[in-house]
Amino acid sequence: MAERALRLMCERSVSRTAFGRPLAKLGGNYDNIANARMNIDMARLLTLQAAHIIDTGDAREAHVWISKIKAVAPNVALKVIDDAIQMHGAAGISQDFPLAAMYKAARTLRFADGPDEVHRMVVARNELRPYVKAMQS
Repeated sequence: MAERALRLMCERSVSRTAFGRPLAKLGGNYDNIANARMNIDMARLLTLQAAHIIDTGDAREAHVWISKIKAVAPNVALKVIDDAIQMHGAAGISQDFPLAAMYKAARTLRFADGPDEVHRMVVARNELRPYVKAMQS
């Protein structure tokens, strides 16, 4: 969904004009497009790392990486879709584009395997483990 939303955002940014300029050249739209690409790539790399740990690591370590991607991927998709909606203006929430339906689906993913807070708790506990052990010794 994030890739499709980014494609739609890019297409819209070069095909529509405002104040005599393509939307891409207005405001922070270059930044939004660049950030969308970088965040999608970061989420993809995190997914690949999680898959690598699953294939080669122990189950406990894989659990943390799975929690990371379960929290990150839906939020990245949601942000990219939201920026694409913004680029489209009111048309972004119309049925003329799939963005509103994509937003609803991406938002739902944040609950599908448990709320983000649960996944972040797993990550934070893992991160704090060596510090807690150091305090106990």
